Amino acid sequence: MMFCRARHISGWMAAAMIAVAGIVVPAGADAGMGYAVVPTTIIYPGDTLSGSQLQEVEVTNPNLAGDYAKSISQVEGLVSKRTLLPGRTISVSALREPYTVTRGSSIRLVFTLGAMTISAAGTPLEDGATGQMIRARNMDSGVIVSGTVLADGTIHVRAK
Repeated sequence: MMFCRARHISGWMAAAMIAVAGIVVPAGADAGMGYAVVPTTIIYPGDTLSGSQLQEVEVTNPNLAGDYAKSISQVEGLVSKRTLLPGRTISVSALREPYTVTRGSSIRLVFTLGAMTISAAGTPLEDGATGQMIRARNMDSGVIVSGTVLADGTIHVRAK
């Protein structure tokens, strides 16, 4: 009898219900929608996200879409590009990797060609994260070069 009653329900309602042993259960009741990461305090641009500022909450809005963070480990240690408000989902595009080198600091420029390696003192002309291509000035010659930021804070200069 339960099956007959379900046939007379409108199409969207019937699609949202499942008959299980004579008990009608909404289809999405046990289908988890996952989790989203939200801040517990205001996080300002330039702040590094730490686990103590974040919490994972269950997603209950079926219309929530986009590139929001789904786990704390996904965003911990990243830097905010804009203000993040408590209780609001964190868009992954609102975060960036921390800078390895900062503009105006002292760094080492390294150029390698075969077995030959040339090293010089330099200063970055812009902030850069590991793997990013940035410009830097050779402190000895004043020449501006481009290179890739390495994890140890040196810049690997590319040949022109």
